[in-house]
Amino acid sequence: MQNIAEFRIIGRIGKVEVKEKVTYLSVASNYNRKDGDDWKTDVHWNSVTLFDKLAKRLTASKGDLVHITGRVRQNQYEAGGSTHYGVDLIADGIAILAKKDGGPADDEKPD
Repeated sequence: MQNIAEFRIIGRIGKVEVKEKVTYLSVASNYNRKDGDDWKTDVHWNSVTLFDKLAKRLTASKGDLVHITGRVRQNQYEAGGSTHYGVDLIADGIAILAKKDGGPADDEKPD
């Protein structure tokens, strides 16, 4: 049996940073919480990494609603005499649920 650490995010893309073999997406997710008698929405920004093949197939852009799944990987590095810890969200799949302008996703457009 394989041990796994996975994630799923449904949210809107805030930023797309394309590099040579990797693309970084900033994706917003919302959580509601009660504050006294009122409900408030907290926005959390998630940094997601897309590698080579998936990055090249990416057609999503800023403002698009996407569903991303992938694996979670912890990392650590030394800098300035201190150990820094982080978590990488590495996408295995991405689907566009809705375009920013409210139009259908690319795979839903009529021919």
